[in-house]
Amino acid sequence: MSSEQNETGAGSPAETTRSAEAGPEADGPRPARLTAAAVLSGVEGVALAAFGAYLLVMGLLGAPDSAEQAEMGGLTLLALAALPLVAARGLLLRRRWSRGPALIIQIMAVPVAWTLISTGGVVALTGIALAAVALAVLGLIVNPTATAALDIAPR
Repeated sequence: MSSEQNETGAGSPAETTRSAEAGPEADGPRPARLTAAAVLSGVEGVALAAFGAYLLVMGLLGAPDSAEQAEMGGLTLLALAALPLVAARGLLLRRRWSRGPALIIQIMAVPVAWTLISTGGVVALTGIALAAVALAVLGLIVNPTATAALDIAPR
């Protein structure tokens, strides 16, 4: 490599690494479907974190049937909230790996929504909302536009 190429950085390993990290962002703007899937996944993560924090606080300050169970449930929900939040960030940044966790979260949300719906009452409304969000995100993520934006080739 000539000294001229070294000074400009053309062909340097650092430049090659930067262009490889850029990935699909160089192909144009992020599709609206991918942004919507990321936002909905992020909303799920925030809702899980909020409910987890609520359970944790009520376990500590409230009068639950079992304080230990409420605290453990709150900590579990806080830990589970990380997955949709990380997947949402990955979708926003158009990372290939983010599609898998996002799909898994939504597939797991459907039976949870069904269970909430079958209990009836106000909880059923939460289940309906969860089912609607899960099915919407599934539809948005498997869409060919989103798949192409994440640089995932069809098999």
